[in-house]
Amino acid sequence: MTEVLFYHLERQPLERVLPTLLEKTLERGWRAVVQAASEERIEALSTALWTYRDDSFLPHGAARDGNAALQPVWLTAEADNPNGANIRFLVDGSDTDDISGYDRAVYLFDGHDGDAVARAREQWKAARAKGYEVTYWQQAQTGRWERKA
Repeated sequence: MTEVLFYHLERQPLERVLPTLLEKTLERGWRAVVQAASEERIEALSTALWTYRDDSFLPHGAARDGNAALQPVWLTAEADNPNGANIRFLVDGSDTDDISGYDRAVYLFDGHDGDAVARAREQWKAARAKGYEVTYWQQAQTGRWERKA
């Protein structure tokens, strides 16, 4: 069954956290799809993935790039999975009706945004009601992620 993780972002913004999580995903040999709320946000995330570190980049693509099946990370504002991803990252309050085809679904939300926190709570309740194993992660002072629930 799909694992569902919620990452409460308080110490670092999404543009700093997401690349690290995607690197770990690729190290496992998994493919990822990142679902954001809009095409404009997809463009911003794409730029962040190319430039987040001087010595590295994350190979990825979006609809404007085409060849989804060749992309290890696919950025979309839709509920599609054209690259056969194992893991789905949902950001900016985005959601999808069915996560059962994934090994893992990861919701990342801004802990400084009351609306984002409320949305994440609703998503948490919905995932639990569907019988998924749900965990909640928060960043400690040291920068490490700690499981809180």
